[in-house]
Amino acid sequence: MDYAAAVEYLLSFTDLERGVQRSANPTMSLESVRSLLSRLNDPHLGRPTVHVTGSKGKGSTAAMIAGILRREGHSAALYTSPHLHAFTERIAIDGESVDPREFATALEAIKPAIEDERRSVHGNVSTFGILTALFFWLARARLPRVQWQVVEVGLGGSFDATNVFDEPDVVVITAISLEHTAILGDTTVAIARDKAGIIKPGSTCVLAPQRDRAVVDVVRARCAEVGAALVDVGAAYNAEPIEKHPYGQSFRLTGPSGEMELRTPMLGRHQLDNAATAVAAAEAIRARGHEISDAAIRDGIAHTRIPGRMEVMGQRPLVVGDGAHNVESAAALAAAMRDYFQWARCFFVVGVMNDKDVRGMGFQLARHAELIVCTRFQSPRSMDPYQMIQEIGFLGPPAVAEETVPEAIDTALSHADEGDLLCITGSLYVVAEAREYLLGESATGS
Repeated sequence: MDYAAAVEYLLSFTDLERGVQRSANPTMSLESVRSLLSRLNDPHLGRPTVHVTGSKGKGSTAAMIAGILRREGHSAALYTSPHLHAFTERIAIDGESVDPREFATALEAIKPAIEDERRSVHGNVSTFGILTALFFWLARARLPRVQWQVVEVGLGGSFDATNVFDEPDVVVITAISLEHTAILGDTTVAIARDKAGIIKPGSTCVLAPQRDRAVVDVVRARCAEVGAALVDVGAAYNAEPIEKHPYGQSFRLTGPSGEMELRTPMLGRHQLDNAATAVAAAEAIRARGHEISDAAIRDGIAHTRIPGRMEVMGQRPLVVGDGAHNVESAAALAAAMRDYFQWARCFFVVGVMNDKDVRGMGFQLARHAELIVCTRFQSPRSMDPYQMIQEIGFLGPPAVAEETVPEAIDTALSHADEGDLLCITGSLYVVAEAREYLLGESATGS
């Protein structure tokens, strides 16, 4: 099996990200995930685990935590989703995406167990469930080198395919907002209850700053119920910006261990909250008896950069890509645009999944817009750009529709001058296609 065949095999299963349904059951049950892992001799066990969930910021926070562990000299495997260009990006060992050949070889090795599970009484097998098992298989294959695993939840928490740990060392819950309401619930409290399901007895839960204090109450109650320690980052830590520019920012973080000055190439006030949460997680790891130095914390934060998050992709006009996929992310993006960039006029290229609150996102972005170009992207779940216009066309700035991301970018650029800003946002799929068009990044078969 080569990488192209591996991707073809993965895509033959149910995949909620792409909206492809191969079974009457919409997701792979936890029973089925645990059964598959059992067939593989439980590769998720045998190393300390940091389990990360949340509505926004979980990918950045997970990457920062893995970066801190690496700077201390601990080998770390990182599992995140979705990817920008290739499935291999989801599995990183010591900061490097797994090689496509190793990815394909490992998938071929676990394929008999997948097919046995497919034929079992447990029900559906999904692309995400297979990728989760593949990550654990690869992390074990790198033993004794891999000492830690940092695992990002795919969707929610309680019933996510990654929720297979009885005793994770540290559980991280980033900012919670309304998302996937048809699945997780239509209030932040309901969503928090679902995500808090990854908190287990004996673990330390690190809770990022929350806009809704009721979320804190839900998480605190879950910790008390199962006997987990709670670190409330919003109450125990304070991040104050010092300097900011288009390619990074510095800030002063005050917490239980004192004060330190940190730098990050990630832009936006929300990234300071993510960094504070990552530092709190590192200090929780240290409190559990593992060595984590302040130098490793500083270096780990300073060297973590994630494509597609407030990423500068061009100059004159300034081109920025950011996967702001919900209302709160759009609000954070709008604030960051004012704080970090200088521009005369702003043009948006926006594409979203068909279950997103595009009107709410539009309210956050429209006040800054000269023109909004609504676009379709390469996913069956992409919202029709003409439907998007119906949702945001009344907000003030003119809105037009294009059928592809390159066409949308060209339309926006045709109106922009050197002193303007073009912001490409919405789904990470849109940002990925923009990176391919503007930067020449390739998808390597995904």
